[in-house]
Order: sequence, then structure tokens, then C-alpha cells
Amino acid sequence: MVKNINKIILLVGLMGSGKTSVGKRLAQKLELPFVDGDQEIEKAAGLSLIDVLKCFGPEEYRAGEMRVMKRLLQGEPCVLASGGGSFVAEQTREMAKLHALTIWLKADIDTLYNRTAGRKHRPFLMGADSRLKEKLENYIKEEYPYYSTADIVVETKDEKVDNTVARVMRAIDDFYRAEKKNASK
Repeated sequence: MVKNINKIILLVGLMGSGKTSVGKRLAQKLELPFVDGDQEIEKAAGLSLIDVLKCFGPEEYRAGEMRVMKRLLQGEPCVLASGGGSFVAEQTREMAKLHALTIWLKADIDTLYNRTAGRKHRPFLMGADSRLKEKLENYIKEEYPYYSTADIVVETKDEKVDNTVARVMRAIDDFYRAEKKNASK
């Protein structure tokens, strides 16, 4: 299995796809530090994500997120859970190509809905309770084309986190095995 990762493992996907829960366990398995992009934004701003959005608006929120991601993607190897929409930014995708192995945790609408319904800490879902599914479907249409450029895609499902982590580990292993095989041709 995968050992000695010398790159950032960047987990991307919509809110509720499992980036934080999978990322923490994946980091343990890979013996790498875990970094949560959302927590880093909060540290940089000195505010909660919700307050950053309220005080500065969506454009400045995304600009701040991009600055934080740029800094993180130039850091030491780790498992990095990106902010929900950060991978949509072209600059972030370009930085990720240079410095990270990107893994899209792809979830279907029902999984995302079940994992986000009633959660109050997600700033881009605030006030969407009655039309949460519609809002998530819009995010899927808008953002999945960007996520599809990730190096690896792993479907997340309603399963134990450890099962998802095992599938991510296999996908990383397969990716590096294929990369090594292609390099020897």
C-alpha cells in the first residue's frame, strides 16, 4: 500500500462530500499532517466562515480562500481538505497541478443532502433549508466540471468513513502504480 507520500494530497468536492472526515483518517493512515482549508481561512480572517461571508461578501470570501489555498499548496506534504468551492478557482487548480495529487470525493445529491441538512456551519447553505436540494443541485451543475479535472475520482457513499478511506488508499496506490508504469515505457 501507499507509503512515503512526498506530495500534498488535496481532497476536493462539495460540502458534505466527506473531505474533513475522510481527510483526517487518510492523514493518519499516510502518517501525514491533516490540514482543514476552512479552519485555515478562519484562522487567517480571525472570524468564523459565516462571519467572513457576512462581513466581506462572497467575492472577498472566495478571494481570501484562494490566498489561503495558494499558501497551503506551497507547503509541506499533508492531507489537505479544500474549502468547498476553492477548486473552482483556476489559480487554485493550477497550483494543485504543480504541488498536489488531487482527489475528488464525488457524492450524489442524496448523500450531499443527508450530510448537510440541518447543519448551520456551512456559510454557502445558510437560509437554504427549504430549498437545500435545489441549491445542492445547482452546485453540482456549476462545480462538478471543475472537480472532474482531479487526478483521482472516488465516489463517496453512505458507508463507514474507514471504507471510503480504504477506497481512497487503493485509488492512490493505483494512480502511482499507473504513473510508474507509464514512466517506464
